Amino acid sequence: MPDSDSSETKPDPTVPPAADDTPSGEDSGPRVAPSPDEGPPDLAARLAAAQAEAAANFDRFARATADLENFRRRSVREKDELRAVATGRVLEDLFPVLDNLARAVAAARQPGADVKGLLGGVEMVLAQFKTALTSHGLTEIAPEGERFDPHQHEAIAHQPSEKLPEEHVLTVVRSGFALNGRLLRPASVVVSSGPPQEGKS
Repeated sequence: MPDSDSSETKPDPTVPPAADDTPSGEDSGPRVAPSPDEGPPDLAARLAAAQAEAAANFDRFARATADLENFRRRSVREKDELRAVATGRVLEDLFPVLDNLARAVAAARQPGADVKGLLGGVEMVLAQFKTALTSHGLTEIAPEGERFDPHQHEAIAHQPSEKLPEEHVLTVVRSGFALNGRLLRPASVVVSSGPPQEGKS
């Protein structure tokens, strides 16, 4: 009597078993790619620290820029204030000169004004004016008879002279001025070309 299990199909030992595509030890479910924002914990911490440092540096930069702008504005304001104070002091010293000039003009308008007396008064006012300017560092450059200096003098002509040697100032046409050693206007002068040569006019 045949065995009841003889109807079951037995595996053919000559046919190799089907290969299993699932690697051993791995889940056979769908594989999901990791998010690019996700990374190892140490990289995320370093990124957060770098962002915090960048924000702190930008804050310091903004504060430094604001401080520099405030300093610039304060410097400009202080410079304007100093200029106004210095100008005020100069004008205060010139007020007496203006008063004396006004008196000289009033005296000149009087009938029978003494011209000689007026001339003396104007000369005194001029001296007072120069003194006021000198007290504020202004120096007059009137180099008559001195050697010509191209750094302070401006030669407008050359003339022969028997009294002065060559390259010396013969005549001052217009005085120059310097303020605390800084040239404001060169003196316009006529320079000697030395004794006249025979045969030349």
